[in-house]
Amino acid sequence: MTTGLQIDSATRPGPRRTQRLGHAGRAAVSTLAAVSVLLGLGLALGAKDKPATYTITAPPRPDFSGLDWLVGEWTGKTAGKDAKSQGDLHLTAAYEFDKRFMVLREEISLPATKTAPAVKESWMGILTGRRADGSFVMQVYSSTGFVTTYAVTLDSGAVYFNQQGGDQPPAGWLFRRVLEHTNPAEMSETVRVAPPDEPFFDYYTARLTRTPAGGGSPAAAPAAAASAKTPQP
Repeated sequence: MTTGLQIDSATRPGPRRTQRLGHAGRAAVSTLAAVSVLLGLGLALGAKDKPATYTITAPPRPDFSGLDWLVGEWTGKTAGKDAKSQGDLHLTAAYEFDKRFMVLREEISLPATKTAPAVKESWMGILTGRRADGSFVMQVYSSTGFVTTYAVTLDSGAVYFNQQGGDQPPAGWLFRRVLEHTNPAEMSETVRVAPPDEPFFDYYTARLTRTPAGGGSPAAAPAAAASAKTPQP
């Protein structure tokens, strides 16, 4: 009788068992390698799919240097033989959005005449950059509901506004406006109108004076400045 420890060949490590472990190990290594490749591919794809950066180039800032004199507040009256026949005007001009636009606002009150009823109107114009022909463009919105477009040109201290249609212009009528800088504190304004199928005529002419910053009349400002410099006893 043979005595001693017996080991079943099915459980005994041997070449076949070792071979099986070898295949499993190689399979695990292959799986890890595949995961690593996939991870690397994902990182590469992620690098290619970064959000694109878009840039919108802003248009150049208009050169309003020829209109700097207009910035401020102006008041005046239309030409007339007496106060009853004179109209009142109040005009302001200011830059907006880092001098990319100029905004003009005007309030007009004209008395009735033999040929026209009394008029009270407010309008706002937004002046934008130059066209290819060197002119500016102004969109005008009126309290009467009209929306008109003007080509604006500069010439020797004068600003010419010529109506070029618009989204809702007065049907058949044309308007022109001229602002002339007569001296640092004064300007004249002339409005010309052409009825349907008729030539232009002068609607009104006004003389406007710059309102000093802080209020007061322009004539009083120099006097006040001189008084301030006079030594007091």
